[in-house]
Amino acid sequence: MPTLNQLKSCFYGLAFGDAIAKETEFLDVETILRQWPPNGPTDLPQPIAYVTDDTQMALAIADAILAARPHGPLTSATVEPYIREAFLAWYHSPDNNRAPGMTCLGACEALEQPIRWQDACAINSKGCGANMRVAPIAMIDSNWFAQPSDRAALAQFQAALTHGHATALAASDLTVYALEHLFNQQSPLTLVPRLIDYAASQRLVYHGDWLGDLWARSPLSSPEEYMAQGWDDCIQVLHALQTALTTYTPGEDPCRYTGEGWIAEEALATGLLCFLLYADSPQDMLNRAAVTCGDSDSIACLAGAFAGAYHSASIWSSAWYSRIEYAAHIDLVCDTLALSSSATK
Repeated sequence: MPTLNQLKSCFYGLAFGDAIAKETEFLDVETILRQWPPNGPTDLPQPIAYVTDDTQMALAIADAILAARPHGPLTSATVEPYIREAFLAWYHSPDNNRAPGMTCLGACEALEQPIRWQDACAINSKGCGANMRVAPIAMIDSNWFAQPSDRAALAQFQAALTHGHATALAASDLTVYALEHLFNQQSPLTLVPRLIDYAASQRLVYHGDWLGDLWARSPLSSPEEYMAQGWDDCIQVLHALQTALTTYTPGEDPCRYTGEGWIAEEALATGLLCFLLYADSPQDMLNRAAVTCGDSDSIACLAGAFAGAYHSASIWSSAWYSRIEYAAHIDLVCDTLALSSSATK
């Protein structure tokens, strides 16, 4: 279980990345540099640093997990009603005005109907909305699960409620695996090879207890074939990431190496690339993630979560904590996660 300091560093890192890149999303690099000379945004907006749906939905996942926990070990049956409720609360919130993803909106509209979640999700979507919100699942104590594999299953499950393509599930699983690696203070230098090995080991694993017959909505002929498609997409982009770490030219847009981040596996890889290039300089890392031609806020929020998981909360500017939107909510989630985990030991 991560310490309270690590929990806050990670969650705030996610929100800081989201906020600093909020205004650069949809802009090309030349436009970003022209609007924020000379090197792009380096500070949070003032007096309030507003976030996007990325942080809002990460908080929704955290709220749902905390609501489900009193009902026993986390399973699809105990968690699904609370994630559905949290997503619908976000869907109807007047603050849901931050250019939310169309897949998430469409899936939430369907989830409001009395239908199975498998029939509500967008089965062909692997948008980054699946994994930009998954970080809270890496923050849960292992005692909250009936078996160790349930953490990976929950990471995939939360993705599948909106994004049904297997790549969205696999990328979300990998995001949690990367955060666990960093929470455990394992070297960032070993992270990419371990992610590749993990992806290969999971290639034919289908968490049927959690996903039910989701795979049958795809055009593929078996659950194993369904999952292999997703893991193969992720393995391909992880190899591109591995190459980028030795060929990256300083100053170039990371999206040129690992993709623009609109889809789940590219958001993971480009967020990781920004983190790994600037692992010891987190605020420079967020600047680099913000100055990208792709889905800058999602890339930066993932990069911020990775940096926060590896470092302590002191890596972030102290002034940022008082300016970020939802600071009280983030504090409450992290404090409750830490207290709830302590109570189970």
